Amino acid sequence: MAGKKYKEAASKIDREKRYALDEAIKLVVEHKVAKFDETVELAVRLNVDPRQADQNVRGTVVLPHGTGRSVRVLVLAKGEKEKEAREAGADFVGGEELIKKIQEENWLEFERVIATPDIMGLVGRIGKILGPRGLMPNPKVGTVTFDVAKAVSEVKAGKVDYRVDKAGVVHAPIGKLSFGSAKLIDNARALLAAIVRSKPASAKGNYIQSVALSSTMGPGVKVDTGEARILAAAA
Repeated sequence: MAGKKYKEAASKIDREKRYALDEAIKLVVEHKVAKFDETVELAVRLNVDPRQADQNVRGTVVLPHGTGRSVRVLVLAKGEKEKEAREAGADFVGGEELIKKIQEENWLEFERVIATPDIMGLVGRIGKILGPRGLMPNPKVGTVTFDVAKAVSEVKAGKVDYRVDKAGVVHAPIGKLSFGSAKLIDNARALLAAIVRSKPASAKGNYIQSVALSSTMGPGVKVDTGEARILAAAA
């Protein structure tokens, strides 16, 4: 059944055309394929060489309307910072005992890890477990900080980490189909603006080469890059 719905949705989209952002999002929303509430993802191809350290684009953005996902947050901290993390709504809070649990039991019932700088020496023990899964705390994206309350609040509010992959593409969620077009457009603009702000000084030529939208089970829709750059700059 999904195959039939996919073909039907794909038939309504011109694969060669680059749509205006609002039109592209409307197409994705109107041509729902799955029965569940699909996630909408933005894929942005950048004119960078990720092999160069100064062109390894990454950053974070708090989407205006969140992601629609419930994110389980683990905070690794000591003393008063543990209390602060609990009060901010962290799902799991602890120190060496939780690091040991991850190390010995391969416990991974969380989607984000935040750690205070004074415990990072111990967190290094589980780097080989967290790193490959993209869970290792990193000061560059605000997950190594003493301001754990702010970090937890931002994650719960819909903070998204983005990072260019080896092919030079940034993939990031911008919400659920149930959000509707207006909220998804706001989120897409916020993400594009953040990616533009992350442009490396050494990047030459057209920074944004292509933009595409798709839902979890739906066909991709190409977005006009010129308009995307204007929208991002104005956001």
